Amino acid sequence: MKKFILLITIVLTVSVVSAQKTIDSLTYENTQDIKFFKKIRNRTLVKKYRTVNNNVIKVGDTVILGTPTSQELSSRTLSGLYGKNVKFGYSRTRSTTKKTYEFIKRGRPAGFGNIINALAGEDEVMVSNSLKNTKAIVKEIKTYHRGSKKKPLFLVMVLGEINGRAFGINKYISVMDTELAVESGEILLKNRKMTREEAISKLKEAKTLLDIEMIPREEFEDLKKKLRPFVMEKK
Repeated sequence: MKKFILLITIVLTVSVVSAQKTIDSLTYENTQDIKFFKKIRNRTLVKKYRTVNNNVIKVGDTVILGTPTSQELSSRTLSGLYGKNVKFGYSRTRSTTKKTYEFIKRGRPAGFGNIINALAGEDEVMVSNSLKNTKAIVKEIKTYHRGSKKKPLFLVMVLGEINGRAFGINKYISVMDTELAVESGEILLKNRKMTREEAISKLKEAKTLLDIEMIPREEFEDLKKKLRPFVMEKK
């Protein structure tokens, strides 16, 4: 027991005292550029991040939990016996599924609860569908390498409830891959920019409506002018 407590103390101490450099601004291109990312330490704090689609996320911003992209399967077996002189019994297995977030988990990345779960050999507790459409505040953004320093960076966001209360038993939740969470729609940004693919899809839909005379030519031309910068945007 003493060894266990000592191990926990060491882990928490290292997490707290490790030097944390701060970067004012970081882009997706930076995270993929080896000349840049090999100089960056894990847990470096970032004030502002620009995604691959030029959406900006800053510490202090409000984000919304979107739609979960994963499902969690659980099952249990029920059994019982009947009658005074029982010769036969029965058993039944019941399986249930619930939607969970692929990139959002409960607690901080290296929070006390997650350390306990890891030491016990238990999986991370991902956030369930119950928090869908919940608003949250970006408390921290940190960089991590996908392995060694020669591997690209990914960003982890720590979110707190907008009213200062806790997410159930956890005060914070963590977005374990900011870029993928935004791209998959698990994290929604208030001022998110339309992607080129979305603009083309919207324009095609409008053209279909124009062809069947459901919208006037003027409305279609206005929309085309509005969407042109997104469609012509170079990757």
